[in-house]
Parts: sequence; structure tokens; C-alpha cells
Amino acid sequence: MSPPLDWLSRLLEVTPVRGQLDLRCQYGAPWRIDQGAFADGEMAYHIVLSGSASLLDPHGGRPEVLEAGDILLLAQGEAHTLHDGSGARAKPAKHRVAANLVFSHNAGKGDRLDMLCGRFVLSPPHARLLRRYLPAHLIARTGVAASTTGQESGAALHSLMALMQAESGADFLGGRAMLDALSTALFALTLRFASESREAPAGLLALAGYPRLAPALDAMFHHPGHPWTLPLLAEKCNMSRATFVRLFHEKLGMSASDFLTDIRMTLSANELRTTTASTGAIAEAVGYQSEAAFQRAFKLHMGMTPARWRKQAGLEQSLA
Repeated sequence: MSPPLDWLSRLLEVTPVRGQLDLRCQYGAPWRIDQGAFADGEMAYHIVLSGSASLLDPHGGRPEVLEAGDILLLAQGEAHTLHDGSGARAKPAKHRVAANLVFSHNAGKGDRLDMLCGRFVLSPPHARLLRRYLPAHLIARTGVAASTTGQESGAALHSLMALMQAESGADFLGGRAMLDALSTALFALTLRFASESREAPAGLLALAGYPRLAPALDAMFHHPGHPWTLPLLAEKCNMSRATFVRLFHEKLGMSASDFLTDIRMTLSANELRTTTASTGAIAEAVGYQSEAAFQRAFKLHMGMTPARWRKQAGLEQSLA
């Protein structure tokens, strides 16, 4: 018998994520990184091992300063700029290819930066679910973990970063596979750490970090095909319907009904891609009594019919 999955394990089962470490930047100030937009379904991450970096606000606001131990996750995979904060003209960077990683260096003589840069890769429907409920810019500040909740997760992240630093610094046998596996673990551990912090960002992490709503979150993730109603979910949380609706929207920024639909559509997209089950059977499994209602919901959510999605997913798999 398999042990029950917690909400994060269930989320990562529904929306599998593959990590990939791309670059290790070792710069002296002045330096600047202008990172273009990532491909659809990719999220960028940066780990500051030592030194500091400023994330430019594209709207002209004050830059966000990253310190040693900080992890930046850009859920939208958008173009972004990191720099040393001096305002001086950056020294050009040169790349050196090692066995397991690409290193980037410059000739700057100022304050040093050591930073790992990579991406988390998802299929488009999975990225859609996560991007809708994760903050566009998530910064996990593990350096202040000792003064906040989530101390154990913070210590685990420090250990993981130290291992990634060691693996990227030498051409160990199996190093490339290790770095990507550690990057994958980084995603789960970063979300765990952020959800346990006292100031969890609005969205799924704030919802997950609010114990009173945990029963509803677990119910929707583990039994999405159940005919859930707002009164039933509120009862799970031992609160009135009105209180449940208010708190859920306050934490997530979306209604419980919308969240449940997103889970159901992601599960059904997975089933259509990986099984030969009929559309009717999949519709029933994710909580739709009417196949026609499921067809309408799927097309509205995914932009195409279940049949077209299955055909397109099959074509992509055959070309992979």
C-alpha cells in the first residue's frame, strides 16, 4: 500500500517538473545579465551562492536585491535583467564549457558574484496551472531562515545549494545528471520553504501555508472527481460557507471552484495524453456527469477539444 501524498507531492505528480542547470556565473563588478524570455513551459531560476545581485524592475520601480542564499524563481519565464547595482558599464562576459556545465566569467575587479542559473521545464498545460497560482517573482531568502518559520526547509535548501555548488565546480562522473536531478529537487524544496514562511506570497503558497484551509486543498488534489460543492468544502474545514469563500479567495486570489476546475482540466489533459481511455470515462473520472459539459469546459480551458488535444499530444510524442 502506497503512503498518502501531501498536497505538494500530489501537485508535482499532477504537474511534473524537470529541472535543468544551465550556467554558473562568476563575475566581478561591474557586470550585467540581460536574459531573454524562456520558451513556453519554462520557468527561470537563479541561486546566489555568494555576493549580491539586483533584479531590474521593467516598470521603473526600485530593483529587488538578492543576497547570498537567495533563490529567485520567475514563474512566467519572462525576459529579465540582473546587474551588480553600481550603474557602471558592465565588463563583457566570456563562456567556458566544462564537462558538466557552462561557466561565464568577466574581467571585473569589483565585488564578486557566484550564481547558478537554470530553468524548470514543464509541458504547457502544467505550466499554465502553476503560473496561474505562483507569484511571477518568488524570492526564497534562505539566509534569514533562522529568524523565521521554515528553518528545517531553509537548512535543507542550504545543503542542496552546497551540493549543487560542489557538483558544478568539478567534472564528477554523472555530474550532469546529478545537477539536473538536484535542480528538480530544488523546485519542490523552494515551494515548501516559501509555503512555510510567515509571509508566504499570495496564491497557492499562501493557501497551502494556512492550516485552516488545508483539508479543502487536500480534498481537491486527492479526490478531484468527487462532486464537491462550496458547502462540502467549507464543512471539511469546519467553517461556514461564507467564511470559507472569503478566506479561500483572500489567500489564493481565485475561487475554490476555479481552482478545482484547473486541477480537473490538468488531470484530464494528462489522461488524454498518456492513456487510451475514452473521453466519457475521463470526464466521469474528473467529476463531470455529462461528457458534453466536460467537452465545453475542456475547450474553454485548453483552447481546443479533447480529441484535438489528444491528437496533438500524440504527434508531439512521436516527434520527440
